[in-house]
Amino acid sequence: MNFLSDNASGAHPSVLEAIAAANMVDNHGYGDEERSTALKKALSELFETEVWIYPVVTGTAANALILATLCPPHGAILCQSDAHIETDECGAPEFFSAGAKLRTVASDAGKLSPDAVEEALSHFHPMVHMVQPHVLSLTQSTEAGRVYSVEDVRALTEVGRAHGLSCHMDGARFANAVAALGCAPADITWRAGVDALSFGATKNGTIAAEAVIFFREDMVKDFEYRRKRSGHLLSKQHFVSAQLLAYVQDGLWLKLAAHANAMASDIADSAGDRLHVPCDANEVFITLSDLEKEKLREEGFGFYDWGPTGSSLARFVTSWTSKTEEVTALAHALKAL
Repeated sequence: MNFLSDNASGAHPSVLEAIAAANMVDNHGYGDEERSTALKKALSELFETEVWIYPVVTGTAANALILATLCPPHGAILCQSDAHIETDECGAPEFFSAGAKLRTVASDAGKLSPDAVEEALSHFHPMVHMVQPHVLSLTQSTEAGRVYSVEDVRALTEVGRAHGLSCHMDGARFANAVAALGCAPADITWRAGVDALSFGATKNGTIAAEAVIFFREDMVKDFEYRRKRSGHLLSKQHFVSAQLLAYVQDGLWLKLAAHANAMASDIADSAGDRLHVPCDANEVFITLSDLEKEKLREEGFGFYDWGPTGSSLARFVTSWTSKTEEVTALAHALKAL
């Protein structure tokens, strides 16, 4: 019973059908074809504004390419201390940007606060000896499974904007956040001050399908050249575009995310006082002893130990493929500890 990661989930049948359909026709390469054109139209409608969209195959590529476009080599990118770009991307943002520096900001249960960002910015001074802040990066939903509300995002981007920062959102689990909030995607992105979004889909029913979305044309700058130079201009882009089209059609992406969220909520409800942080989306963090972890694994539950070596935290992640009977079994096992 796999609660290790939503990366382990398969592709939704509608996505597989879209790939098969794209395979039956000849297409021009590099995105110069009808599916990529249709995807731009579909996402512009979804976000209620014109967007500039560039499909890629990994979230790391999406994050790193956006940040390299928004931040010069002598600049700094502010992010929470456990953000994916800081802990899990092997220096890709620094590499793609030719040297931009990540500066971490302490978070409150996985979420940045305006005061914490303001305090971090107070340590920068306009002098040639110091990197200068250029970008604020938010993760939605966060690595701790928390969700920023519309008001949260707006408050953070207002602080950033007051200091001349643009805003990037790592949306690897963006669908889970939108499903949890029940808001329009526009409300927690461009309307709230976000300039560029890594629109994740791989964790929620597609196969290696992510997208870079800019909400302002002037922010695109030299992105297209960076994408090509890094090896992420796809000759057969129509296969990724086809997946993303199927993903957003008829609200499929939100239906899949809502199921994952509901499954996580059931697990969180069973954890009682062991719940480490509130569960807003599809990740659940639970405090367990080593013996309790061992017992759960012996009963067939897969999950990751979390935090530094020796930590008592365990992370359980649900997905669109999570089975109700397996979640119920885990809930019963947690209550029985």
